[in-house]
Amino acid sequence: MSSSSSTVLPLSSDAPAHACWSGVFAMTLTAFALVASEFMPVSLLTPIAHDLGVSEGLAGQAISVSGTFAVLTSLSIARLAGRLPRKTLLLWLTALMLLSAPVIAWAPNYPVYMAGRVLIGIAIGGFWSMSAAAAIRLVPPHKVGRALAIFNGGNALATVVAAPLGSYLGAVIGWRGAFLCLAPVALLALLWQGASLPPMRPAARAQAAPHPLALLATPLVALGMAGASLLFMGQFTLFTYLRPFLENETRVQVQTLSLILLLIGVAGFIGTMLIGRWLQRSFYATLVFIPLLMAIIALALVACGHHVLPVSLLLALWGLVTTAAPVGWWSWVARTLPENAEAGGGLMVALVQLAIGLGSTMGGLLFDHGGYQFSFFASAGVLLAAALLAALTARQDRGHSVTKRTSP
Repeated sequence: MSSSSSTVLPLSSDAPAHACWSGVFAMTLTAFALVASEFMPVSLLTPIAHDLGVSEGLAGQAISVSGTFAVLTSLSIARLAGRLPRKTLLLWLTALMLLSAPVIAWAPNYPVYMAGRVLIGIAIGGFWSMSAAAAIRLVPPHKVGRALAIFNGGNALATVVAAPLGSYLGAVIGWRGAFLCLAPVALLALLWQGASLPPMRPAARAQAAPHPLALLATPLVALGMAGASLLFMGQFTLFTYLRPFLENETRVQVQTLSLILLLIGVAGFIGTMLIGRWLQRSFYATLVFIPLLMAIIALALVACGHHVLPVSLLLALWGLVTTAAPVGWWSWVARTLPENAEAGGGLMVALVQLAIGLGSTMGGLLFDHGGYQFSFFASAGVLLAAALLAALTARQDRGHSVTKRTSP
C-alpha cells in the first residue's frame, strides 16, 4: 500500500510522451474562474436580494441551482459529447462561463439571474468531469497527479480570494460590477486554452463509453466512490457551519474571523502543492490518513472550541488536508479508470455534489437542534467511515491487481 510504484497510472492510449504544461496552467486558470464564479454570490447575497427584490434565501438558491445543473451535466456530458474533440468541448464550456458573467451582471430580474447561474452549473459539471481525462491526455502517466494538483491549486486559490474579493468589489463597484470582473478572467482562460490545448480527440470507443452510474457495478469503483463521497459529506457537515461556531463559541471578532478563514485558504493552497509528493510515496495510505486526521480535528475542535490559538492551528491543519483531498481522489479516478476517465469523472462530480448537499443539510439540522457539538461529532463519524472505506478500496485494489496479473 505504501510503495511509490503504486502511484504509477495504468497506461492509456491517450497518454502523451511529453507534458503540455501550458495547457495544464490554462485549465488551472479556468478552474480558478469557475470556482470564483460559483461562490461569488456567497459574499454578495444582501445586495443581490435587495436589487432583484427577493429574499436572501431565494438569492442564495443560486448556489443550489448551479450545483443541480453541475450534477445533471456531469452524468451526461461524456455521452452527449460523442465524437466532439475534447478541446472544443472545454472551449464551449469556458465560453458558457464567459457568457454567464454579463447575463448575471445585467440581469433585470430574478429569473434571468438564475439562468446565468444555470450556465455556470453546466460549465462546472462539464469541466470537472473532463479534468481527470484531460490530465491523462496532457501529461505522461507519472505526472498526472501533479497536473491534477495544479488544477486544484486554481480551486484553492479561488476559495481563498473569491469571498473577500467579491465583498470588496461589491462595496466599491456594486455586485453587478463584481460579476462583470469575472468576464476578463474567463476570456483569458478561453484564449489560453485555445492556444495551448491539443485537440484531444476521443478514442474510437468513446461513443460506447458506459453510463457513469454503470461503473458502480465494479466493486473497486463502488468502494472508492463511496469513500470519496463520505469524505466530502463529513467535511461539509462541519465546514458549512464553521462561521457560527467561530463567532458564537470561540467568540472571535470579524477581523479575526477573516484572518482564520484566510489561514485555512492559504494552508489549503500549500496542501495542494504538497499532496503530489504524499501520493507518490504512499498513495492509499494518504487517502486513508486524510479523513482520519480530519475526524481527529473535528473532535479536537469540540474539546478546545473556546480557545482562539488552538482552534486557529487546528483549522489551518484542516485546510491543509481538506483542500488537498480532492487531488488524491481525482488521481484515483485517473489511475483506476484510465479508459473511462470521462465517465468516472462525471460520476465523481455527481456524487461529490450530492454528498456536499447531504452533509450541509445534516450539519444544519444537527446544529439547529443540538448545537455545534452534534454537527462536529457527526462529521467525525462520517469521516471515520470514509477512512475505513478508503482502506477497503486499497484492499480491493490489491486483490484486483493480483487477479489481473494471474489471469491468462
